[in-house]
Amino acid sequence: MSQDLYRAITDFAHGTPAWVHTFTEIGTDAGLFVFLVLCVVAWWRARPAGTRAMSLAALAPVATAFGYVVSETLKTFVQEERPCRAVVGAAASIAECPAYGDWSFPSNHSAIAGAFAMALVLAWRRTTWFVVPLAVLMAFSRVFVGVHYPHDVAAGLIVGALAVVLFVRLLTGPTGKLVETMRTSGSGVANWLAGPGEGASGAAAVASGASTGRRKQGTQGQHRAVRASGGEHREQPQQERPEYPAYPTADGQQEYPQYQEAQTQQQPPQYQGAGYGQHHAGDPGRQPYRGPEVQQQYQGLEAQQLYPPYTGDRTQQHPDHPGNQGGRQHPQY
Repeated sequence: MSQDLYRAITDFAHGTPAWVHTFTEIGTDAGLFVFLVLCVVAWWRARPAGTRAMSLAALAPVATAFGYVVSETLKTFVQEERPCRAVVGAAASIAECPAYGDWSFPSNHSAIAGAFAMALVLAWRRTTWFVVPLAVLMAFSRVFVGVHYPHDVAAGLIVGALAVVLFVRLLTGPTGKLVETMRTSGSGVANWLAGPGEGASGAAAVASGASTGRRKQGTQGQHRAVRASGGEHREQPQQERPEYPAYPTADGQQEYPQYQEAQTQQQPPQYQGAGYGQHHAGDPGRQPYRGPEVQQQYQGLEAQQLYPPYTGDRTQQHPDHPGNQGGRQHPQY
């Protein structure tokens, strides 16, 4: 069955234009370079990340190499001949048929592609949509150029992916300890390779947050709110006190009579009496103090003789005062 599928694919390949042959032949090796570049980018992204992320990124190329070793070991035991020599009646291979002893099963190219793809999926999950189809295309290209059976490339993908999973599972812990040691070693090269880590990024964020909103005194009496790390810069003018002439007091303090007067005008009148049942000092025996407006109305009623002033003993309560329940009540109360 695999031979029939191999013949069908190679016959199809010979029916494609010559530039497709060249592109496919180059692409089988160029794809490995693309995977290697992605591993470097994943390592660089993991430098400011946590220990586990850095461990997975650092293990990606090493785990891929392990997958290749496993595939090459299987080749030695299986020793399957290449289809470009073994399949009778098949079209000539587009790529040069490897020498005798370079066995077919499993495909090393496919194993490396599968290992790279799995390592990048573990280290950089967002690349899955790209690396998995790329690995499959690379595996198919080995059949397209006529140097592998379909089952060779399928086995290579599986062997490479499983080898990476096993390798990463066993060595993530020890690699994490090595990463932590390198980050705290004080060595410039080790620190650069392992990166600053997540703790350094968190410390930088705390420092940035502490500086956010820090207020600095301006030269023109303004408070400037300075927001760091991409924040907005806002200026809040300080409410300055008006310039009033200062006069020294007996205790050496500076007094601002006009300023105090301005403040008093902005405030509501304050109660100066002693409370209900006690009376204003300037009007004993008549009414509790109820503010200048009520007092003005009360004086107007006196002028109309509606409430004649009390001329008796001022130490006693007026018989007509509202506080005296037996006296008559003032019409305003």
